[in-house]
Amino acid sequence: MAAYFIAQISIHDPDGYQKYLEGFMPIFDRHGGRLLTISSKPVEVIEGSWAEDGIVLMEFPDMAAANAWKDDPDYVELAKIRQQTATANLVLVEGL
Repeated sequence: MAAYFIAQISIHDPDGYQKYLEGFMPIFDRHGGRLLTISSKPVEVIEGSWAEDGIVLMEFPDMAAANAWKDDPDYVELAKIRQQTATANLVLVEGL
């Protein structure tokens, strides 16, 4: 069953965040991830509130692959750059 990683994100240091992006895809691809949408533009809020400016939606084959990606030592190290250059709310959910 597929798993989805959803991020609300606001980038406050675009130059620094670029370093995160440069290392992201090789690690992501290694775990079978698929990018469904990425936008740093403001989202259209239909109801309620949205904490950050943009969104990232990623799909993994299953929860095991998603957890292997987020726990990959290479990604854990890379994520430190994201944490310093952006504000984010992150969730991982199993699909139907």
